Amino acid sequence: MMLFTGVAYAMGASGSGGASPGGLGGLAQLAPLLLMFVIFYFLLIRPQQKQAKKLQEFLKALKVDDRVITTGGLYGKITGLTEQAVTLEIADKIRVKVARNAIAGPAQDKE
Repeated sequence: MMLFTGVAYAMGASGSGGASPGGLGGLAQLAPLLLMFVIFYFLLIRPQQKQAKKLQEFLKALKVDDRVITTGGLYGKITGLTEQAVTLEIADKIRVKVARNAIAGPAQDKE
């Protein structure tokens, strides 16, 4: 019976005495998760934030006679602006009013 107590005591001592490797093991398990977050941040989140900031600056700088495309795919020339809406001329004497945030960007066509 003394043999089993000695083995159990020895196993318990090595587990509690080696607290330093256990702490390092927890950090080592957390490192891949942190690395994945950093990769996602630089490959997905940060570029998307930059693109959104660029679009917001473009929307603030809109002026009459700019050619734009909407998120719905309409190409047009700006004929009027308010804080919330933009009036686009999509054909001769055909004008539509769209929300300012519905503008996707500058039109790339050569009309």
